[in-house]
Amino acid sequence: MTTSTPPQVTWARADARRIHRQFLAEPTDAPPATVAAAMLGAHAQVLSAAELSLALRMTEGTRADVRAALWEDGTLVKTHGPRGTVHLLPAADLPMWTGALSAIPTGANPMPPDVRMTEEQTEQVLAAIADALTDTELTVDELTDAIVARTGPWAGDRVMEAFQDKWPRWRQITHLAAHRGVLCFGRDRGRKVTYTNPGVRRAEGTAALGDLVERYLYAYGPAVPRHFAKWLAAPVGWATELFASLAGAGRIEEVEFEGAPGWVVAGDTEFPDERPARGVRLLPYFDAFTIASQPREALFPGEAYGRALAGGQAGNYPVLLIDGTVAGVWHQRRSGKRITVTVEPLKNLKTLNPPSATRLRALEAQATRVATILEGRAELVVGPVTVGPHA
Repeated sequence: MTTSTPPQVTWARADARRIHRQFLAEPTDAPPATVAAAMLGAHAQVLSAAELSLALRMTEGTRADVRAALWEDGTLVKTHGPRGTVHLLPAADLPMWTGALSAIPTGANPMPPDVRMTEEQTEQVLAAIADALTDTELTVDELTDAIVARTGPWAGDRVMEAFQDKWPRWRQITHLAAHRGVLCFGRDRGRKVTYTNPGVRRAEGTAALGDLVERYLYAYGPAVPRHFAKWLAAPVGWATELFASLAGAGRIEEVEFEGAPGWVVAGDTEFPDERPARGVRLLPYFDAFTIASQPREALFPGEAYGRALAGGQAGNYPVLLIDGTVAGVWHQRRSGKRITVTVEPLKNLKTLNPPSATRLRALEAQATRVATILEGRAELVVGPVTVGPHA
């Protein structure tokens, strides 16, 4: 009996493949929804950052194209995605996302006992949300009234501590309603957020989770269960069992990744030659690549680990990507049509600080691209970034 040796994958090869599949090596002519699918969603807690994440991967896309996909043709949906945080997801993938996210086990309820809802109350509120938001868009206050009318005053009790205020009880399950597929964001009404029902039919949970693992590994593999669990804010033990079941079904296979086991989609073992991904990229707050790509120590080497991560949390700084690894931080400030892009390279990267003429031209091109996406005029400054991390 013979056993085959798993393919050996280095960080440089894995990183280069991820960058290629993220459209960071070569931007694509594909529409925003296709780009969002490749990224597994664009983090949209700061919507302008999500617009940049998507458009930077497009040949000529701007924030207007992303907004059109979101609010006009409906190919993108703004909703609560991985980790319960707000994302832009492809509408076509919403059955998979809602099926998978609603099947992730939840931990203990963090709310105080007098704030929590029972399982029966939770289901009542979910049904009320689904009914109230069908074919309409409601503000939080309007939705609260609609839920109370369908359930009872307890759902509207202002008992949740929130930003020096108190929110109604039902809002503790906002992200759960999104994961169940009965709530997503509608168009803002002035300064007020609205919600609507996307009208999606959830995929079956086990099948959806398998599909999501495959999509994750295609975009960010090789990876191990703890990487997948961290990306989803899910239990590691549960993720380990999920990977084992998919391996047993022949859907994923093991490779050797930097001397340790890693997983890829079955048969997806082709990687670029042994050379780093080339190029200069400016990635905004909470870009999917910086959040999902592991191991983080390799993506944020040396000084980058301390400068570009906020307490170990990726995404809190926009980052400068040089040849596939984080090489600095940056910030943009708008004044009328002028958008000043300040880039702070890291001192330990000899190829960049001081910037060579080639690197400087590449930075200028990226700053121009950022300004074009934001419908402004670029001004590049190479120097310290004094703005702190995003909270």
